[in-house]
Amino acid sequence: MGSLARLPVFLSLDGKRAVLAGGSPAAAWKAELLSASGARVEVYATDICEELQQLAADPPRGAIVINRRAWSVEDLTNAAVAIGAFEDDEGAAAFASAARAAGVPVNVIDRPAFCDFSFGAIVNRSPLVIGISTDGAAPVFAQAIRAKLEAMLPKGFADWAAAAARWRGALKLAGLSFAARRRFWQIFTAHAVSDPDRAPVQADFDSFVAEVKGLGTAVDSGSVTLVGAGPGDPELLTLRAVRALQSADVILFDDLVSREVMDFARREARKMLVGKTGFGPSCTQEDINSLMVSLAKQGKRVVRLKSGDPLIFGRAAEEIAACEAANIAVDVVPGITSVQGAASRLGIALTDRKKARRLQYITGHAKQGGVPADLDWKSLADPSTTTAVFMPTRTLAALAEKAIAEGLDRHTPALAISRATRPDQAVVTAPIAELAERLAQAGLPGPVLVMIGNTVTPLTQSSNRSVSALGA
Repeated sequence: MGSLARLPVFLSLDGKRAVLAGGSPAAAWKAELLSASGARVEVYATDICEELQQLAADPPRGAIVINRRAWSVEDLTNAAVAIGAFEDDEGAAAFASAARAAGVPVNVIDRPAFCDFSFGAIVNRSPLVIGISTDGAAPVFAQAIRAKLEAMLPKGFADWAAAAARWRGALKLAGLSFAARRRFWQIFTAHAVSDPDRAPVQADFDSFVAEVKGLGTAVDSGSVTLVGAGPGDPELLTLRAVRALQSADVILFDDLVSREVMDFARREARKMLVGKTGFGPSCTQEDINSLMVSLAKQGKRVVRLKSGDPLIFGRAAEEIAACEAANIAVDVVPGITSVQGAASRLGIALTDRKKARRLQYITGHAKQGGVPADLDWKSLADPSTTTAVFMPTRTLAALAEKAIAEGLDRHTPALAISRATRPDQAVVTAPIAELAERLAQAGLPGPVLVMIGNTVTPLTQSSNRSVSALGA
């Protein structure tokens, strides 16, 4: 075996004491990690951030106890590990020295010189846990590797990690702000992921620094990225979406975004639910726009995470307009739509040169909740069209009745699919004239999508739960 920069070990912390000095957001992430491992986390700090207070109220596993005072040497007695979050080397050195004198392994966040061990990026499939370390050289890079583990791990990543270690000191001397240095590592990571088999050279470092400096003051400004989370299966995320999630400071996400997708988010990012559930309590669009703009004006990199594709019935136009009106940089990362995801799982061709020459997406309800009055009923009745209906549950019967009256064949194949691409996906199939009744009988949980057209005949060997027109 070749030399190792760090020995990867997995500590058993269940029921053991972990001392955490500091109350910052960075400390909160370490408290969450220690608690999830079963440790009793004892926090010592006079200033406790909101994230840490919320975490202590509802810890993932082991208790998190907050002591609103500075740490003391006696606090380290019988501790399994000691973690410190300090703004200066003097405080970090004192804490590390006291921990070592007490025989306690110590980690000082983002200060490798005072660390006996380090935390890596984590892929959590407990009891299978994978930890990734770059010896503290490039945390953003480690997060990118975590996202690539589903595929083959390129050997060339080792060269990029080594370059990160070499360049970290030089980067601190380059005169860049904290935000600019972070942007450097994002550029570094993008190149490493896209070109892993090419060894980085000094010219790359110079190029990345020049690119960051070329951004000027914009690098310290906040931004908003609208990201499509896809229909639910995390494997349908795009690489660009993963990179956006891993570089975010704040993530504003909807109810329909799956927890598995959220696992790809940057661990330190603040996650805020701004759910818009149909016919139930929701954040208003105006509130979401205001929050998004306010956070970006604070210099935050904001990700607005939406189920499916943000450009399709995701109110993207309103959010883009709000950002542009506030002079906030805004970008869009498209996602796999629920229609595409459902069709792929059911083996449905959305278009067919013999049966369906056109594909259309429509919404099942108007702003006030009823069937939209301005639908093109002639196109709905066209037998050569495949129609996908979003948000159809309460209006499906009325919509089908009107479409049939306008010429849609009442025997046209149709289906309703719930939670498409997820493990609990369920399908109801029936002629369009009967689908609303069958859907009501099945009582499928949301979100539900309806598909209508002559190509809409799912494969019978689908392993997902299905309910036929006979109610089987």
